[in-house]
Amino acid sequence: MIVVAIGGVVLVVIAVAASLAFGSRAVTLGEIAEGLGAWLRSDVAERIGAIAVAERIPRTVLSIVAGAALAVSGAVMQAVTRNPIADPGILGVNTGAALFVVCGIAFLGATTTFDYLGLALVGGALAAVIVYVVGSIGPGGATPIKLALAGAAMTAALSSLVSAVLLPRLAAMNDFRFWQVGGTGGADWEAMAVVAPLLIVAAVVATVCSGGLNALGLGDDVARALGVRVGLTRAVAASAGVVLCAAVTAIAGPIAFVGLMIPHAVRLVVGPDQRAILPLSALGGAALLALADTLGRVIGSPGEVEAGIVTAFLGAPVLVVIARRTRMRAL
Repeated sequence: MIVVAIGGVVLVVIAVAASLAFGSRAVTLGEIAEGLGAWLRSDVAERIGAIAVAERIPRTVLSIVAGAALAVSGAVMQAVTRNPIADPGILGVNTGAALFVVCGIAFLGATTTFDYLGLALVGGALAAVIVYVVGSIGPGGATPIKLALAGAAMTAALSSLVSAVLLPRLAAMNDFRFWQVGGTGGADWEAMAVVAPLLIVAAVVATVCSGGLNALGLGDDVARALGVRVGLTRAVAASAGVVLCAAVTAIAGPIAFVGLMIPHAVRLVVGPDQRAILPLSALGGAALLALADTLGRVIGSPGEVEAGIVTAFLGAPVLVVIARRTRMRAL
């Protein structure tokens, strides 16, 4: 566990260094040091390479924070639903947040981070509840295949509503289209400061629930026998997962598959203990999104490919592999 944690920290450090060093413009080690020094002193760097490094700092921080939050959110949702393919994107949380944001832009004149955050939280929470309720109907309760089908149906329906709202409103579409792709290019400190308290509280709540999530993994009856309040634990942990995902979606747009890939990779290494999975998933998610953002800048140079597109490209084959290896008892 300690060795894996150290490896995760090293990976995050490498991802941060790569994010600062690579992009549409190549920089030298001296320019990286100058850019970091100027940013720490709140000065303006002189060389253009150092200025580029200073400009990359906020998006690097956002990549680290967003990746960690999405990975922890995915780990929590997989534990709560006992579903190996649960992910904020697959369960419709991202799309629910997107629908409420676009409705806020089109009908309420939403423009600020506070507006996006409130709308994303409400939309994501409602979508998660509806998917879980629909997936729980019928014999067997919320099985993996029923939740996946309910999430896919909800995502398709909400995506259609998003298009229906946007198509006749060109101005709203222009405001929404960059947010919808999912990326960290628009990172700014003010927006991150708005969501930071929510992310911290949700991460703490998820960590506190990790022992209860371990018990839920043994089955509801066993968890009750161990003294765990099943309904309360599931509701609190799920709320933390939704808040983590929706808060990130509000400032970075919907970024899929981070919450699916990282918890699976971590579980393969450390086993099913949520007390290890959650913090290690945070490290893995932070490294993955920072590297995806860097890769998007490099392959799209002189422009860039948004991180949400890179993670989707990487995550689709991973989802296929997981689905093929997962036992779908409902079938």
